Amino acid sequence: MKPTFSIFICLISHALFCQGPSNFIASNNTSYKTILSKAEAIGANGFNFELLDAGVNSQYSEFGSGFFRNKLIMVSSKKLGAFAKIDPNTTEAYKDLFCLDISSNGQLSLPLLFSRILNTSDSEDLLAFTPDQKTVYYTRSSSDNSLEYKLYKAHLESDSHGNWVNETLLDINKNGVSIETPFINSSGDKLYFSSNMEDSIGGFDLYVSDINADGSLSTPKNLGNTINTPLNEKYPSLSKDGKYLYFSSQGHENIGGYDLFVSKILSSSYKLPRNMGNTINSSYDEVAYFLANKKDGYVSSNRPNGKGGFDIYTATNEEIIQTIKGKVLDLETKIKLPNTVVILKDEEGNEIARTLTKEDATYQFDVTPFESYNITTLKDGFKEGDFEFLADRNYNTAYTKDLNLLTTEPVIAKVDEELRIVIENIYFDFAKYSVKEESHISLNKIIKVLKENPDMKLAINAHTDNVGKDSYNLNLSNKRAASAVKYLINNGISKDRLTSKGFGESKPLVDCKNNCSDEDLQANRRVEFVILD
Repeated sequence: MKPTFSIFICLISHALFCQGPSNFIASNNTSYKTILSKAEAIGANGFNFELLDAGVNSQYSEFGSGFFRNKLIMVSSKKLGAFAKIDPNTTEAYKDLFCLDISSNGQLSLPLLFSRILNTSDSEDLLAFTPDQKTVYYTRSSSDNSLEYKLYKAHLESDSHGNWVNETLLDINKNGVSIETPFINSSGDKLYFSSNMEDSIGGFDLYVSDINADGSLSTPKNLGNTINTPLNEKYPSLSKDGKYLYFSSQGHENIGGYDLFVSKILSSSYKLPRNMGNTINSSYDEVAYFLANKKDGYVSSNRPNGKGGFDIYTATNEEIIQTIKGKVLDLETKIKLPNTVVILKDEEGNEIARTLTKEDATYQFDVTPFESYNITTLKDGFKEGDFEFLADRNYNTAYTKDLNLLTTEPVIAKVDEELRIVIENIYFDFAKYSVKEESHISLNKIIKVLKENPDMKLAINAHTDNVGKDSYNLNLSNKRAASAVKYLINNGISKDRLTSKGFGESKPLVDCKNNCSDEDLQANRRVEFVILD
């Protein structure tokens, strides 16, 4: 069942009124309204999750921890044997690592102990594998101090069935510092983790270290106060394309407990994190979110009605579909502008997609909720357009944004020993001689120059490509030149200042003969405005 907002209200009600007398007294109606208000204000926030019990949960705590050889690795405090040690800090058994087979339909098998070497009498926690799955980074705390985890590394013995060797305590460990919840990026050169190191902003912050060629780690770098808060941040993970950082935080815009957040990774910083919405977050703790593919993943939560302390849920995000669309228009006349290149870029200027407007001058792109974009337009005769856009809605929607372009100024220049008014090309429909509406804007530039220079006279010369018979092309070019002259006369220019002539295919700009590309043909179809003495 998809967790609708009404289900979320039930979770809050359980949280506030079903936890015993002390919590009931503290959790008054004001707290209830505050939590409800926060959840409602955050809403789905661009996500549409469906959560299902993963089917492997027990009366103890379970956390997902990534994949190894197509198996899900799980951390659990389920008791093994009658003499299992109890951690006084959690009142559950010390945690061990388990592995589970994943069937083709996503079902999980019964858990088996993952490794007799990595599992010890101490408490194991989350681990991370390099992309080749030959090295593992993992965390372990001792029974003497189960709240302080240390980071280790081990290698998979060649040709073995899971024999981990060369167990090493890494140099970044320090006394009194706990290193937890490691995650390796897809290229295998960075390790993200949570720690309460000396320079942390709050209790636990998120850090990243470069993974050196020998497997050692560089000095950890705090991810900064855009990600970290005075409260705790843990459980980092990345999207499959490495563009987004997911993590759990008790801070930021929070519904309650640990909530899941996402931040876009920019070239030199992180974007302000966004709460992943009330279809996955509750007033309880949501942690250890990681993806199996683009939309399916796992998350652990201690929300009520589960089987134990923390349970693993499968989390499927039904993608919010958003588009931006509109028309490209001339700013002054609002004439539609076909054949305009429209480029969608991310906020750092990287191209995402491009399109060419058709006769109706429309464009359309898919966009992601709460992302910032730049839209660039390129069209001959117009200044390069630059438009900012923010996808600021959290539901399926289509944004409409028309793009209004400024024209460039005409230039008087010498071309092939002739003085000309140089503008962009004049367009006609195929095999027709009436000027297309978009070219009225271009001809208006000619009118402007002529009005500013009342003694100027022009010869309007039209040329065609070499497709078709010579006689047909000559006749067509004459009609096109005359059509341009007619537009100028109809807009206030005296016919005595204008002459027109068609040259057909006799004066190609690109002499490509019978081996012309589309670009060559387009270049040869032109109208020239020659200034007469």
